[in-house]
Amino acid sequence: MNSLKNELLDSALIMTELLEELEEKKDKANYRAEKYKRLRNGKNDDANKWVEKRDRLNAEVRELIEKGNELKEERNGFNEKVQEYKEKRNEMNKKVNELSKKLEREKNKVLPDGNRTIKKIEKEIEELEFKQMTNVLSSEKEKELVDKISDLKQELDKRRKLIEENELICELSSELEEAKEEAEKYHDKVSELAEGAQELHDKMLENYQKADEVRTRADEAQENFLKAKKKADEYHEKHIEAVNEVQDYSKIISGLKNKQRKAKRKKEESKAQKEAKDLYDKFKKGEKLGTEDIMTLQKAGLL
Repeated sequence: MNSLKNELLDSALIMTELLEELEEKKDKANYRAEKYKRLRNGKNDDANKWVEKRDRLNAEVRELIEKGNELKEERNGFNEKVQEYKEKRNEMNKKVNELSKKLEREKNKVLPDGNRTIKKIEKEIEELEFKQMTNVLSSEKEKELVDKISDLKQELDKRRKLIEENELICELSSELEEAKEEAEKYHDKVSELAEGAQELHDKMLENYQKADEVRTRADEAQENFLKAKKKADEYHEKHIEAVNEVQDYSKIISGLKNKQRKAKRKKEESKAQKEAKDLYDKFKKGEKLGTEDIMTLQKAGLL
C-alpha cells in the first residue's frame, strides 16, 4: 500500500513539474509571438510610409512629365512658326536679290559708263582724299589731285542726278527698301520665335531631367518598401510559428490538466468509497452512525 502511495505521489509530482515546464515554454513562445508581432507591425508601418512616399513621388513625376509634354507641344508650335517665317524671309530675301539685280541693271543703262558705278567712284574719291591727307605733295601734284577729286565729285553728282531723276530707278529703289524692311521684319520674327522655342525647350528639358531625378527617388522608395515588406513577412511567419507553438502547448497543458482532474476525482471517489465501506461495516456491526455518516452511505448507494 505504501509503495502504491509513493508511486502515486511521484506521478503527481512529475505531472506538476511537467505542467510547470510546459507553462514556462508556453510563456516563452507567447513572448516571442508578441515580440514578432510588434516587429511585424513596425515594419508594416515603415512599408506604408515608403508606399506613401513612392506614390507621392510618382505623382510628382507624372506632373513633371505632363508639364514637359505641354512645353514640348508649345515648343513645336513655335518651331512651326519659325519655319513659316523663315520661308517668308527667304522669299523676301529672294525678292530683295532680284530687285537689287534689276536696279543695278537699270542704273547701268542710265549711266554713261556702266562699269563705273557710284560705289566705285566713291571709293576712288576716298582713296585720293586719303592720299592728299597722308602724303607730302608738291603744289603742282596737290593741285592735280584736288582737280581730279573735284572732277570725280562732279561726275558722282551727275550720276546721282541721273539716277534720282529716273522714275523707274526711283520705283525700284523704293520697292527694294520696302522689301528689305519686310525681310528684316521676318528675320526679327524668326529670331524672336527661335528664342522663345529655345526657352521652351530648356524648360521642357528641365522638367524631364527633374522627372528623372524624382523617379530615381521613387524607385529608391519602392526598394525600401519591398525590403520593409519582406522583413514584415518574415516577422509575420515567425509570429505565426510562435502562436501555433502557444496553441500546441495550450492543448497539451489542457489535456494534462484534464487528466490530472480526472485522476484527482477518481482518487477522491475511491477514498469516498472506502470511507463508505468502513461506515457500512460499522453499521452492520450495530454501531451508531451520525447523520453525515448516513448521508455518506446513501451517496455511495449502500443504503
